[in-house]
Amino acid sequence: MTIYQELKARQREERDSHPEGLALRVHRALSWLHRAEQCEDEDGRFIFLWIAFNAAYANELGEIRVAEGKMFGQFLARLVNLDTTGRLNNLVWKSYPGAIRVLLDNPFVFQPYWDHQNALAGSDDWEERFEKAKRAAHQALSSQDTGTVLSIIFSRLYTLRNQLIHGGATWNSSVNRDQLRDANGILGDIVPVVIEIMLDNVQAHWGDACYPVR
Repeated sequence: MTIYQELKARQREERDSHPEGLALRVHRALSWLHRAEQCEDEDGRFIFLWIAFNAAYANELGEIRVAEGKMFGQFLARLVNLDTTGRLNNLVWKSYPGAIRVLLDNPFVFQPYWDHQNALAGSDDWEERFEKAKRAAHQALSSQDTGTVLSIIFSRLYTLRNQLIHGGATWNSSVNRDQLRDANGILGDIVPVVIEIMLDNVQAHWGDACYPVR
């Protein structure tokens, strides 16, 4: 049985007691996790896993606009607090310390690097900012600050997401294979845990899902 099948079986048993917003989030996230499990290429798998994550965390904000990085950073911090059994902690510290460090040391998933390549104002110091960001990340790693590490990792993954979604990369390109493999390894385990933590905490206020069904 796949991870999707296990979570879907649980969701079917419990969904009648779920609040509407949570029910829709989990239903959508599981559907995209299922699609990701069927995907045979790294680019498609990453996109489908990101959509699954997006379905889980994004709120219907109306006229309010919050920077997406800040939004999912807050969401991840909340999940860490709700994760009483330490599943996210275990993934970060036991499963992916190598992949995480590789991702942190890769300038190609650091947005200021690309800002500099595009000659945007204020990006000349991208190398200094990159080293500063790495130091902050490694400090969070050494102090086992799971929420901060996840927030930093997802900011890197968000840059990779933008490259793919906005047509800034070639399908199956040899240039980004390493970061995509690491990203899929991380997302492929974190997304199911995110869904599981939400199912464990149905009483928490998750808010309305984006584009609710009317």
